Amino acid sequence: MNKKNLVVIVFVILVVIAFFIWIRYTNSSSEKTDHEQIVSTDSTEVLWYKNSVIYTLDVEVFKDSDQDGCGDFKGLISRLGYIDSLGADAIWLSPFQPTPNRDDGYDVSDYYTVDKRFGSLEDFDAFMQRAKSMNMKVLMDLVVNHTSNKHPWFQEARKNKNSPYYQWYIWSKELPENYNVGMVFPGVQKTIWSYDTAADEFYYHRFYAFQPDLNTQNPAVQNEIKKVIKFWMDRGINGFRLDGVPFFIEVPAKKGDKFEHQYEILKEMRHYINTLDKDAIVLGEANVLPDENKNFFGDKGDGMHMMFNFFVNQHLFYALATGNTGPLKRALERTKDIPRNAEWGQFLRNHDEVDLGRLSNSEREEVYKKFGPEKNMQLYDRGIRRRLAPMMNNDRKHQELAYSLLFALPSTPVLRYGDEIGMGDDLSLQERLSVRTPMQWNENKNAGFTSNDKAIRPVISTGAFGYKDVNVADERSNPQSLLNWTTKMVKLRKDCPEIAYGTWEILDADSDNILAIRYTWNNRETVIVHNFSNEAKEVKFKAKESRYKNIRDIITGQSTQLADDGSYTVKLSGYGYSWLRLD
Repeated sequence: MNKKNLVVIVFVILVVIAFFIWIRYTNSSSEKTDHEQIVSTDSTEVLWYKNSVIYTLDVEVFKDSDQDGCGDFKGLISRLGYIDSLGADAIWLSPFQPTPNRDDGYDVSDYYTVDKRFGSLEDFDAFMQRAKSMNMKVLMDLVVNHTSNKHPWFQEARKNKNSPYYQWYIWSKELPENYNVGMVFPGVQKTIWSYDTAADEFYYHRFYAFQPDLNTQNPAVQNEIKKVIKFWMDRGINGFRLDGVPFFIEVPAKKGDKFEHQYEILKEMRHYINTLDKDAIVLGEANVLPDENKNFFGDKGDGMHMMFNFFVNQHLFYALATGNTGPLKRALERTKDIPRNAEWGQFLRNHDEVDLGRLSNSEREEVYKKFGPEKNMQLYDRGIRRRLAPMMNNDRKHQELAYSLLFALPSTPVLRYGDEIGMGDDLSLQERLSVRTPMQWNENKNAGFTSNDKAIRPVISTGAFGYKDVNVADERSNPQSLLNWTTKMVKLRKDCPEIAYGTWEILDADSDNILAIRYTWNNRETVIVHNFSNEAKEVKFKAKESRYKNIRDIITGQSTQLADDGSYTVKLSGYGYSWLRLD
C-alpha cells in the first residue's frame, strides 16, 4: 500500500469517527435537561428564579418536633423531603425572628436571631444545610419597613430624644392632618399617626399602631438593613421577600394621601445583595398599578429581581368568579413589558386576604358574590379571607383550572403550603389568621402537626376540610388526589422552560370564556388553553409557522396532525384545560 492510499484510508476513518461522534453528540443533546439546553442557547437567560416553583410556609404552623404545640425548624427539616417530592425547588419562609407576635411575626423585635419558639440559630443553620443538600433555594421575609414597638430601638427612641435611635423613626409634635388616611388595614386600623406617652409625640405607622415605621431615608437605618441582610446571607439565605415595598421606600408626609417614593433604595439594595451573592434575589410585595412597575423593577432591570403580580391576581379571581377572561387578558398585556432579567411571581392564595382593591366596585361585588358572600368572609373592605378550596366549594375541576392556569402564566409560580392538598380555612380566627392554620399531615391527633393537646393555632377538625378527610398521608396514597395531581403539574411546568424563557402572546379564541397563550422559544411552540366556563367549548387556532405538522397533548402524550392550512381544533370540557406542543 503506497503512502497516498494510506493517507486516504486514514482520512476516511477519521471522517467516519467524526460522524459517529456527531451522532452521539446529537443524541445526547436531545437528552439534555431543558436547563442544560438553555445554557447552550443563551447563558444570559439562565436565571434560576425564572424556571422555579416557590413553596411558601410559616415555620410556626408547619411541623412541631418538640411537642410544645408550636412548629419549629427541626420539624421543618423533617418535612423537607415532602417539599422536595412536590417538585418545589425554592422555599419562602414567613418571619421567624423574635416577636411579640401581635401580627403573626411581622412585628419584629430582634433581626439577628431566631424566635425561641422555633428553635435556635443552630437549628436554622441545620435547616439551611439540609436545604442546600437538596439543591433548594431559601428566601426569607425581610420586614424592614417597620419594627415592633417592643424593639429596643423604638424603646430607646421614645425615652430619649438625644438618642441616635430617635432619628430611626418618624415623629411629629402635633397630630398631622392626614392622620386618618392611607391605612393599610382599613376597617381595623384607625390612624397612621399615634401618640406615644413616653415621647410626648406622635409617631408614624402605615400598618398597625404597634408597628412604628422605620425612617428608611436615614443613612444609619440603611446601613443597619445592610447588616441584617449580610447576617442572614452569611448563613446561606438566597434572597428576600421584601415586605410592604411601597411603604418601605416612601417619604412620610404630614399632609395629603400621596407619598413620594425613593426608588433608588431598591437599586442600592439589589446591588448590595448581588455583591454578596450574584444569584441572590429580591422578591417584592408591591401591589401597584402597571404604570408603576418600571419604577420598582428599574428601567434597566436594576431594581427588584421579582415582584408579585397582584394586578393579574385580582383580575384572575374575577375571571374565575364570572367566567369572563376579558379583564384578565388586559391585565396580562398591561404587565407584559418588564425588563428581560426580571420576573413576576404569580400566586393564587398567599398568607393574606385575596386583595380585590384594583377591581371596580361592581367587579369586586361579583367576586364577593361567588367566593365570599358572607360578611365574615370579607376583610378590609377590599378582600376575601378564605383559602381557594372552600372558595370554590371544593369543586375539583374548578380548582384544577385555577392551578393549571397558575403554572401556565408567564411568571414564577408561588404555591402556598396546604393548598396542594386542598386545605380549608377557619373563619373563627381573627382577620388573616383564618388562612394560617396548621398543616394537615395525617389522621392522627392534631393532624400530625403536634401531639400536644393544644396547637399554637386550632387545627381544622370539622366539616369537609377537617384533617380526617384532608391530609397529606391519605392523598399520597390516592393516585387521583389533588396532591398527586399538583405534583404532576409542578413537573409539567418545569418541563416547559418556554414559559420561563420564551416570548408569549394571547391568541384570539373568539370567546370571553377562553384564555389561550402561545409561548415561542428555542424552535418550540407551545399553546396552553383554559376554559373558564362550566360548559364545554371548542376553539380553533392556527400554527404560527408552516413547518409544524403535528400537535401533541403534553399531559396525555397523544398527537394529532394539523390540517393542511396549519389549523387545529381544541375541545375543552367545562373548566377544562389543554397544554399543547407543536412538532
